[in-house]
Amino acid sequence: MLKADANPDVENLVQAFNVSRETIEQLAVYQTLLKKWQNSINLVGPATLDQFWTRHVADSAQLASLVSPLARKWVDLGSGGGFPGLVIALIWAGRPAEDGAVVHLIESDGRKCAFLKTVIRETGAPAEVHEGRIGDMRQQKPDIFANIDVISARALAPMDKLLAMSAPYFDIHTIGLFMKGRGWQEELTACEVSWKMPLEVVPSKTDQEAKILVCRQPELRQSGLH
Repeated sequence: MLKADANPDVENLVQAFNVSRETIEQLAVYQTLLKKWQNSINLVGPATLDQFWTRHVADSAQLASLVSPLARKWVDLGSGGGFPGLVIALIWAGRPAEDGAVVHLIESDGRKCAFLKTVIRETGAPAEVHEGRIGDMRQQKPDIFANIDVISARALAPMDKLLAMSAPYFDIHTIGLFMKGRGWQEELTACEVSWKMPLEVVPSKTDQEAKILVCRQPELRQSGLH
């Protein structure tokens, strides 16, 4: 497990994102499980499996610095293999238990949910898995999916569809952190036809072509007033 410490990518992660050694150990458990389950379930792109610490962990960990240290409820949409939500949960595991910080992972694929639950069980990450459609979950569990501090999504859907799915989850104080690749500008232009919102474009620290779209209170524009 500790041989991860000899990996320069791990050292870079520790330095760049202030990730603790305890968190690194749990992330190494996550990596082992990911490699095992990847043989039967497509959790990440096969070509990226060996880039766990850079392509997946560091890419996810950078979101932690964009939110308030007071944030306690994080919802990750379409969690898949657990990026970024499960990485954030493992980082949050270092917070005092009385904080009550938890990451809620929404995923419709039952096999991926089983994987996520296994990682949570093996690492003790403060996270909960919710199997079902994003569009249904807020109505099914209104108490859980209220007063959300952060909403995240990575490689889930084009921005206009992502806003349509996520808008019901936003409260006045909620921020959305949507990770986008090289086509982010086209997606943003397309969604601005139908949506309006305060938006900040943050450069990714792990990919020169990628951005993190930070938004609040997305609203549909009234028809005819584009």
